[in-house]
Amino acid sequence: MLDFREWWLERLQDDDLTANSANKDIIHLGHILKTVNNMKRLGYALCLESLVSFKEGDSQARPPFSDDWIQNKLLAPGALDGLNSEARAIFIGMINTGYRPSEAAGLTAERIRLDSNIPHIVIAPESDREIMNKVSRRKIPLSGVSLEAFRQFPEGFPRYRENPASLSATVNKYLTENNLRETDKHVFYSLRHSFEDRLLREGVDERIRRNFMGHSLGRESYGEGGGLEFQLEMIKKIAF
Repeated sequence: MLDFREWWLERLQDDDLTANSANKDIIHLGHILKTVNNMKRLGYALCLESLVSFKEGDSQARPPFSDDWIQNKLLAPGALDGLNSEARAIFIGMINTGYRPSEAAGLTAERIRLDSNIPHIVIAPESDREIMNKVSRRKIPLSGVSLEAFRQFPEGFPRYRENPASLSATVNKYLTENNLRETDKHVFYSLRHSFEDRLLREGVDERIRRNFMGHSLGRESYGEGGGLEFQLEMIKKIAF
């Protein structure tokens, strides 16, 4: 359980997740252990309460990569060649979509719609996989380097579909070993923040930004956010 807690602490820092997510996970696993202990009459003293102590301050906000760093470092010829092909495609795909790494890892062929008039991906739950919340359901148009990345993997990313947690660790290790972190606070997830920052600087409406990011609008949402064609035009403004 201590190892599990340490693993979650690393995820909070590298994947920009909330302390609440970690605490719920530890509580649920603790309930399982307690149930087995009671039903099997094992009599173990399980001191698990002290483990649920993550606070919002335990995770730190990650800064966005600058446009110059993305263009001249991350997308420099050969910069990502040493990264395995699936992780590289997910990484590049994130630049112009802002999806969460786990959302990309879970995409199936049905959700990667390259033959559409407007190529896009669909973030939605599968029969064996949930997504974060209701507002996380969305469509994101593909353009630029992200479209090219998905054309290489129209069936998705089987290497990470069942093990999405290893994706960030793999990418972050590669970024560190190849001096591709803009500062020691920059991680894989920083690309998501960069995407939203670029949209903000271009004056893209908050409704559209929240649609792309899978964030709640804070009120009832109507319509389809302008539709895919309109959304693609917004992304083209900031796409690499």
